[in-house]
Amino acid sequence: MEGKGRWTNNVFIERLWKSVKYEDIYLNAYGSMAEMKKGLATYFMFYNERRRHQNFDRKTPAVVYFSTQPQKQAAA
Repeated sequence: MEGKGRWTNNVFIERLWKSVKYEDIYLNAYGSMAEMKKGLATYFMFYNERRRHQNFDRKTPAVVYFSTQPQKQAAA
């Protein structure tokens, strides 16, 4: 965190919620909170595992995240 109230602290979250609103919430117009929770769970599964992102060289966030995790070594 660079400082309280700086725009760079929130830019990633703001972009995520813009995607959520325009790609899911506005298109589905959920009738209840239960429907919305189920729909958002489905959307985030899609967002992380199937939706390709320009910033990740057309890879999904799951592929980028799990390919950078250190491999666990077996005990000798």
